Amino acid sequence: MSLLSKSTALLLFVLCCASFTSTEAYDALDPNGNITVKWDIVSWTPDGYVALVTIYNYQQYRHIQAPGWSLGWTWANNEVIWSVVGGQTTEQGNCSRFKGNIPRCCKKSPTVVDLSPRAPHNQKIANCCKGGLISSMVQDPANAVSSFQLSVGSAGTNNRTVRIPKNITLNTPGPGYTCGPSRIVRSTIFMSADKRRVTSAFMTWNITCTYSQFLASKTPACCASLSSFNSKAIAPCPTCSCSCRKNNTVSRGCVNPKSPNVPVPSQKNITTPLVQCTSHMCPIKIQWHLKLNSKDYWRVRITIRNLNYHMNYKQWNLVVQHPNFDNLTQVFGSKYKALTLHSTTSNDAAMLWGIKDYNDVLMQAGRDGKAQLELLFRKDNTAFTSNKGWAFPQRIYFNGDSCVLPPPDAYPMVA
Repeated sequence: MSLLSKSTALLLFVLCCASFTSTEAYDALDPNGNITVKWDIVSWTPDGYVALVTIYNYQQYRHIQAPGWSLGWTWANNEVIWSVVGGQTTEQGNCSRFKGNIPRCCKKSPTVVDLSPRAPHNQKIANCCKGGLISSMVQDPANAVSSFQLSVGSAGTNNRTVRIPKNITLNTPGPGYTCGPSRIVRSTIFMSADKRRVTSAFMTWNITCTYSQFLASKTPACCASLSSFNSKAIAPCPTCSCSCRKNNTVSRGCVNPKSPNVPVPSQKNITTPLVQCTSHMCPIKIQWHLKLNSKDYWRVRITIRNLNYHMNYKQWNLVVQHPNFDNLTQVFGSKYKALTLHSTTSNDAAMLWGIKDYNDVLMQAGRDGKAQLELLFRKDNTAFTSNKGWAFPQRIYFNGDSCVLPPPDAYPMVA
């Protein structure tokens, strides 16, 4: 190979790597989705200020589940936290320079977590105390926000001397979000409860955090199998979809559900999955089954199985991409909202989620660890085809994470 050819090949390799890195956090089904942290200074104190910190989830379908969010940052100078309402700092740090009145937290890089719903009333503010859970914008917009209030000392006492915190980190509960720098924006306007008085924050900072599944986990979190009523062939979850049984890094390996030593479902907030022993080793398995193909309609049954002994999935949701959602007639066993893609006006994606107090909690692995729903589509003879796996989805997301699908050549034949 000539020197020019080698240089060209190296340049193409670098460009490919750069392109991949820049797009790994991009989600084609929710291109504008993000979590925005708003930091409002609402009053000044003799040695600092009081700030209202609010976390807004602007993502359509990705939510923050148990054990909830934690928010960290690094102070620009030697600030301390005198008190927190609606949340708590995880460590006090070294407060030896203070005598008498001791701050709540003296760490250079503090971390704040949410309080539980059982917190005393005098420790609560609006939108706090949900155990760190934040819903997605589509699923439950009223609970897509979380707040706490800080009293900050050893800080600036006016707009010219106060300094913006740096290195914001958002864990939900693990990694996955990358937060940009704090930006000064137009001050937030507040309305009193009786809507008769308007006030304004003295300063407002915004921090935008975006999600990357690659950062959240080195392995996928779910897989999908495909089947049809008129075919004995099943396209299973690909082997090692989430990890491999021989070389898996799952805590304590995996569990055979027929073993007499099947563990009691955990009541602790353990984020590392403990899964049933399967060829795919995924905590969540989705099955898309073509149940009916008649003259005018076709029907699909979707089964979601929780194979994780460590976790209940509260307020689970699915996002499915398929070209026939324009002809969706009825949904059984779940709620539904169409998602129009940024690049098209047609409806080829949908969000599905459980019905409250019926199937909105996907229980831990075992007999009750599954949920089912069905979709009825009107058949458009100008579009419907049984060729090339058209009746099966192009993408499936569970709780915002993309699931591994079988290869196209393994799809069942549909008559």
